[in-house]
Amino acid sequence: MSRLNKAFELFDAYNKQDPRSFAWEGASEPQEYFFAVKLYEWVLKLDPDAAEELLLASRSQHIGRWEIPREDYPEGREPYLKWRKDLALHHAAIAERLMKEAGYGDETIDRVKQIILKQRIKVDPDVQTMENALCLVFLQLQYEEFRKKYEPEPEKIINILRKSLLKMDENGHRLALTLPYSANGFDLIKKALNRL
Repeated sequence: MSRLNKAFELFDAYNKQDPRSFAWEGASEPQEYFFAVKLYEWVLKLDPDAAEELLLASRSQHIGRWEIPREDYPEGREPYLKWRKDLALHHAAIAERLMKEAGYGDETIDRVKQIILKQRIKVDPDVQTMENALCLVFLQLQYEEFRKKYEPEPEKIINILRKSLLKMDENGHRLALTLPYSANGFDLIKKALNRL
Protein backbone atom coordinates (compact mmCIF):
# COMPACT_ATOMS: atom_id res chain seq x y z
CA MET A 1 0.00 0.00 0.00
CA SER A 2 1.33 3.46 -0.88
CA ARG A 3 1.92 6.06 1.84
CA LEU A 4 -0.91 8.15 0.35
CA ASN A 5 -3.40 5.29 0.55
CA LYS A 6 -2.20 4.41 4.04
CA ALA A 7 -2.74 8.02 5.16
CA PHE A 8 -6.20 8.06 3.55
CA GLU A 9 -7.04 4.83 5.35
CA LEU A 10 -5.96 6.33 8.69
CA PHE A 11 -7.78 9.62 8.07
CA ASP A 12 -10.96 7.83 7.02
CA ALA A 13 -10.90 5.46 10.00
CA TYR A 14 -10.54 8.44 12.32
CA ASN A 15 -13.39 10.37 10.69
CA LYS A 16 -15.65 7.32 10.71
CA GLN A 17 -15.67 7.66 14.51
CA ASP A 18 -17.81 10.80 14.14
CA PRO A 19 -20.99 10.09 16.15
CA ARG A 20 -22.95 12.44 13.89
CA SER A 21 -24.26 11.18 10.57
CA PHE A 22 -25.06 12.92 7.30
CA ALA A 23 -27.75 11.67 4.93
CA TRP A 24 -27.35 12.33 1.22
CA GLU A 25 -29.14 10.78 -1.76
CA GLY A 26 -30.60 7.94 0.28
CA ALA A 27 -27.41 6.96 2.10
CA SER A 28 -26.08 7.92 5.53
CA GLU A 29 -22.41 8.11 6.56
CA PRO A 30 -20.45 9.44 9.54
CA GLN A 31 -20.54 13.18 8.86
CA GLU A 32 -16.85 14.14 8.77
CA TYR A 33 -15.94 11.04 6.77
CA PHE A 34 -18.58 11.94 4.18
CA PHE A 35 -17.49 15.59 4.00
CA ALA A 36 -13.80 14.62 3.75
CA VAL A 37 -14.48 12.40 0.73
CA LYS A 38 -16.60 15.13 -0.90
CA LEU A 39 -13.88 17.73 -0.25
CA TYR A 40 -11.30 15.42 -1.83
CA GLU A 41 -13.56 14.95 -4.87
CA TRP A 42 -13.98 18.72 -5.28
CA VAL A 43 -10.22 19.28 -5.02
CA LEU A 44 -9.70 16.78 -7.86
CA LYS A 45 -12.37 18.52 -9.97
CA LEU A 46 -10.70 21.88 -9.38
CA ASP A 47 -7.17 20.55 -9.91
CA PRO A 48 -6.93 17.12 -11.59
CA ASP A 49 -3.13 17.29 -11.17
CA ALA A 50 -3.28 18.25 -7.48
CA ALA A 51 -0.06 17.74 -5.54
CA GLU A 52 0.05 14.90 -3.02
CA GLU A 53 0.15 17.41 -0.15
CA LEU A 54 -3.08 19.03 -1.32
CA LEU A 55 -4.78 15.63 -1.59
CA LEU A 56 -3.64 14.76 1.93
CA ALA A 57 -4.91 18.09 3.25
CA SER A 58 -8.27 17.64 1.53
CA ARG A 59 -8.87 14.33 3.26
CA SER A 60 -7.86 15.68 6.69
CA GLN A 61 -8.96 19.33 6.54
CA HIS A 62 -11.66 18.91 9.22
CA ILE A 63 -10.52 15.64 10.79
CA GLY A 64 -11.96 15.13 14.28
CA ARG A 65 -14.14 18.24 14.01
CA TRP A 66 -16.79 16.81 16.34
CA GLU A 67 -14.25 16.69 19.18
CA ILE A 68 -14.35 20.48 19.67
CA PRO A 69 -18.04 21.47 19.49
CA ARG A 70 -19.09 25.08 18.89
CA GLU A 71 -21.33 24.81 21.97
CA ASP A 72 -18.21 24.64 24.17
CA TYR A 73 -17.53 28.31 23.38
CA PRO A 74 -19.64 31.37 24.27
CA GLU A 75 -21.80 33.15 21.68
CA GLY A 76 -20.33 36.06 19.72
CA ARG A 77 -17.81 36.76 16.99
CA GLU A 78 -14.61 36.62 19.10
CA PRO A 79 -15.42 33.21 20.69
CA TYR A 80 -16.44 31.96 17.23
CA LEU A 81 -13.07 32.98 15.76
CA LYS A 82 -11.26 31.36 18.72
CA TRP A 83 -13.23 28.15 18.10
CA ARG A 84 -12.28 28.19 14.41
CA LYS A 85 -8.59 28.71 15.24
CA ASP A 86 -8.59 25.97 17.88
CA LEU A 87 -10.29 23.61 15.41
CA ALA A 88 -7.71 24.27 12.69
CA LEU A 89 -4.84 23.54 15.09
CA HIS A 90 -6.66 20.37 16.23
CA HIS A 91 -7.06 19.18 12.62
CA ALA A 92 -3.41 19.92 11.84
CA ALA A 93 -2.19 18.01 14.94
CA ILE A 94 -4.25 14.91 14.14
CA ALA A 95 -3.17 14.99 10.48
CA GLU A 96 0.49 15.30 11.55
CA ARG A 97 0.28 12.29 13.89
CA LEU A 98 -1.47 10.08 11.33
CA MET A 99 0.85 11.12 8.49
CA LYS A 100 3.87 10.17 10.61
CA GLU A 101 2.21 6.80 11.19
CA ALA A 102 1.81 6.45 7.40
CA GLY A 103 5.52 7.11 6.91
CA TYR A 104 5.62 10.78 5.83
CA GLY A 105 8.51 13.07 6.76
CA ASP A 106 8.50 16.57 8.24
CA GLU A 107 8.68 18.46 4.93
CA THR A 108 5.47 16.95 3.55
CA ILE A 109 3.74 17.17 6.92
CA ASP A 110 4.64 20.88 7.27
CA ARG A 111 3.26 21.59 3.79
CA VAL A 112 -0.03 19.78 4.57
CA LYS A 113 -0.35 21.75 7.80
CA GLN A 114 0.15 25.03 5.88
CA ILE A 115 -2.82 24.12 3.68
CA ILE A 116 -5.00 22.96 6.59
CA LEU A 117 -4.24 26.20 8.47
CA LYS A 118 -4.99 28.18 5.26
CA GLN A 119 -1.74 30.09 5.39
CA ARG A 120 -1.19 32.56 2.53
CA ILE A 121 -4.73 32.30 1.13
CA LYS A 122 -5.11 34.20 -2.17
CA VAL A 123 -1.33 33.78 -2.68
CA ASP A 124 -0.78 30.02 -2.38
CA PRO A 125 -2.63 28.24 -5.24
CA ASP A 126 -3.12 25.03 -3.21
CA VAL A 127 -4.67 26.96 -0.32
CA GLN A 128 -6.92 28.76 -2.80
CA THR A 129 -7.99 25.44 -4.34
CA MET A 130 -8.82 24.18 -0.85
CA GLU A 131 -10.87 27.30 -0.08
CA ASN A 132 -12.79 26.90 -3.34
CA ALA A 133 -13.45 23.24 -2.54
CA LEU A 134 -14.63 24.00 1.02
CA CYS A 135 -17.09 26.61 -0.24
CA LEU A 136 -18.33 24.25 -2.97
CA VAL A 137 -18.94 21.48 -0.43
CA PHE A 138 -21.02 23.92 1.62
CA LEU A 139 -22.99 25.10 -1.42
CA GLN A 140 -23.59 21.56 -2.69
CA LEU A 141 -24.45 19.84 0.57
CA GLN A 142 -25.49 22.37 3.22
CA TYR A 143 -26.55 25.64 1.65
CA GLU A 144 -30.22 24.85 0.92
CA GLU A 145 -30.87 23.60 4.47
CA PHE A 146 -29.04 26.60 5.88
CA ARG A 147 -31.04 28.95 3.64
CA LYS A 148 -34.36 27.51 4.82
CA LYS A 149 -33.35 28.06 8.45
CA TYR A 150 -32.79 31.78 7.82
CA GLU A 151 -35.48 32.26 5.15
CA PRO A 152 -37.12 35.23 6.94
CA GLU A 153 -33.74 37.02 6.86
CA PRO A 154 -32.57 37.04 3.20
CA GLU A 155 -30.09 39.87 3.83
CA LYS A 156 -28.34 37.75 6.45
CA ILE A 157 -28.05 34.86 3.97
CA ILE A 158 -26.75 37.16 1.21
CA ASN A 159 -24.13 38.60 3.58
CA ILE A 160 -22.94 35.12 4.64
CA LEU A 161 -22.85 33.97 1.01
CA ARG A 162 -20.91 37.09 0.04
CA LYS A 163 -18.26 36.34 2.70
CA SER A 164 -17.93 32.76 1.39
CA LEU A 165 -17.79 33.85 -2.25
CA LEU A 166 -15.11 36.45 -1.45
CA LYS A 167 -12.82 33.58 -0.38
CA MET A 168 -13.23 31.93 -3.78
CA ASP A 169 -11.64 32.82 -7.11
CA GLU A 170 -13.27 33.04 -10.53
CA ASN A 171 -12.94 29.30 -11.15
CA GLY A 172 -14.71 28.62 -7.85
CA HIS A 173 -17.49 31.08 -8.75
CA ARG A 174 -17.94 29.44 -12.15
CA LEU A 175 -18.37 26.00 -10.59
CA ALA A 176 -20.65 27.37 -7.86
CA LEU A 177 -23.06 28.58 -10.54
CA THR A 178 -23.29 25.07 -12.06
CA LEU A 179 -24.71 23.44 -8.92
CA PRO A 180 -28.43 22.64 -8.67
CA TYR A 181 -30.27 25.10 -6.40
CA SER A 182 -33.84 26.01 -5.70
CA ALA A 183 -34.98 29.12 -7.60
CA ASN A 184 -34.83 31.21 -4.44
CA GLY A 185 -31.46 29.74 -3.45
CA PHE A 186 -29.97 30.58 -6.84
CA ASP A 187 -31.40 34.09 -6.72
CA LEU A 188 -29.68 34.76 -3.38
CA ILE A 189 -26.34 33.47 -4.72
CA LYS A 190 -26.59 35.77 -7.76
CA LYS A 191 -27.35 38.72 -5.47
CA ALA A 192 -24.34 37.86 -3.30
CA LEU A 193 -22.09 37.62 -6.36
CA ASN A 194 -23.30 41.02 -7.57
CA ARG A 195 -22.11 42.54 -4.28
CA LEU A 196 -18.52 41.31 -4.52
